[in-house]
Amino acid sequence: MSPIVGIDLGTTNSLVAVFHHGRPQLIPNAHGKFLTPSIVGVLESGDVVVGETARELRITQPTRCAWAFKRWMGQTRQVKIGMSVFTAPELSALVLKSLKQDAEVFLQQPVTEAVVTVPAYFNDHQRKATRMAGELAGLVVRRIINEPTAAALAYGFQDRHVEKRLLVFDLGGGTFDVTVMEVTGGAMEIKATAGENFLGGEDFTDRLVAEILTRAGMTLEAEEHLRPRRVARLRAECEAAKRELQHAETASIRQVDAEGNLAEPPAVTSLTRDEFRHIVDPLLRRLRVPIEQALRDARLSPSQVDDVILVGGASRMPSVVGLVAAMFGRAPNAELNPDEIVALGAAVQSALMNDLAEVDDLVMTDICSHSLGVEVVKVVGDWFEKGFFDPIIHRNTTIPVSREKSYRSVPGAEKVLIQIFQGEARRSSDNLLLGELWVTGITPTATGTEISIRFTYDLSGLLEVESFIAGSPKKFQVVLNQEAAGLSAADLERALERLRKLKIYPRDRLENRRLLQFCERLVGEIAPHWRDSLEAMLDPLEAAMSLGDFARFIEAKRAMLDFLASLGIDTAEFEGGEHVE
Repeated sequence: MSPIVGIDLGTTNSLVAVFHHGRPQLIPNAHGKFLTPSIVGVLESGDVVVGETARELRITQPTRCAWAFKRWMGQTRQVKIGMSVFTAPELSALVLKSLKQDAEVFLQQPVTEAVVTVPAYFNDHQRKATRMAGELAGLVVRRIINEPTAAALAYGFQDRHVEKRLLVFDLGGGTFDVTVMEVTGGAMEIKATAGENFLGGEDFTDRLVAEILTRAGMTLEAEEHLRPRRVARLRAECEAAKRELQHAETASIRQVDAEGNLAEPPAVTSLTRDEFRHIVDPLLRRLRVPIEQALRDARLSPSQVDDVILVGGASRMPSVVGLVAAMFGRAPNAELNPDEIVALGAAVQSALMNDLAEVDDLVMTDICSHSLGVEVVKVVGDWFEKGFFDPIIHRNTTIPVSREKSYRSVPGAEKVLIQIFQGEARRSSDNLLLGELWVTGITPTATGTEISIRFTYDLSGLLEVESFIAGSPKKFQVVLNQEAAGLSAADLERALERLRKLKIYPRDRLENRRLLQFCERLVGEIAPHWRDSLEAMLDPLEAAMSLGDFARFIEAKRAMLDFLASLGIDTAEFEGGEHVE
């Protein structure tokens, strides 16, 4: 069986792992280390260097290097290094290609498939860019999974008998994610996730660099432009001091002159943990926001979380550990190496995809990290105002899922453009446009026509959008391959078949339409003292018929039929229609 490697493509460092001899195992690079710096450099000869060599070049010739390009994923930004111009996927591909070569040396066979991790809060464009990077590196990216999900898989593989509510605190070099989940006997159910894509260990280092320069009467922005070598050397000194403070109360930062050389005679600036904590306090405050959001979405208080798992090298900073301990009233868990746990979890995911016996008792559910919805028009005063976002699938909904909502077209409309967005903002223009779907053939009316829109979303990142005009058999459909770029035609058809099995259409069943119409008529005919009870069951029945929640629909329908039977009404004609299409 061809190996599927697991890759943690990080902002600062990247790792590759494989499920080998019954367990996930990290693969060393050519230098014998597990961590490969996510840095790309171009020598004066034009040769490209990656990893350790590029990191050294970053200090001596920073204009010939690129780093932290994970933050540009999904953007059109380009960077010139020497005589070459690169995009973020191209730079990431060079790192992935280096990891691929290390894996081939270790395994003594070609490596063509991979599971690649991304921050949970990466959007559609960023995930597609990550998959593109894999393809450019010669890898078929079998699955894109969230970094906290991978960390949970590694945790669950090690201790699959635990029953806990966990919060995964993932602070990497450039991104921050928080994920709340429940673990029960090998089954891991994600409840909520939140994060920030521009907050990580690099920001803590930059904050310290800016502070040192400010004390000397300079600004980071000006020095980066005028004296990049000086800033590069100072950044290396500050990074070393930041790491030293992980195990010492005081660290030293050697002074750097305008040319980027260490001062002679050597001069140092002393830095204590308390001073560092004060310098980075604005960043620590930003860490609290996603934690609080994830807990709110999961409907938990800090005291209801049994364990906090640290992920990412930046989570080791004492100031960060102290923040977590203060928020949750106990020290976080760092039993598994925060630098390595995501790559190990990606390897466990590869074992799940290969149906290996060692992981046959592990089950992982995932969620939709961003809301998915459509642009709608609202009535404001005496006019229609467009540009509002209405979610159909809300963030942190367990996937796979199918949800439906009904809308009315603008009066007199003969066709409607459905614009599909991803995000949380009230205005659609502040969210990410994923695609469009035209609905045509509408009969214009003075009050508008009812149009139903159904979203179906699965684990592979396929989003199917369907629309129906009330009273018409015609269906309009578009499939958006959010994370599934690179799927073969056969893979795509299999994924679509899974979506078809997932969806239920109780509203389309004749028995259910008759039941709904009967109950709506009965509301006006039933004795007044029964009306409230009937409406109290009619509302959830109608909602369940639209949402596509099969279990909820069955429960609501059975309650309605029992109620009607208690009134002496024969319900035989309404039976049936209780199956998945």
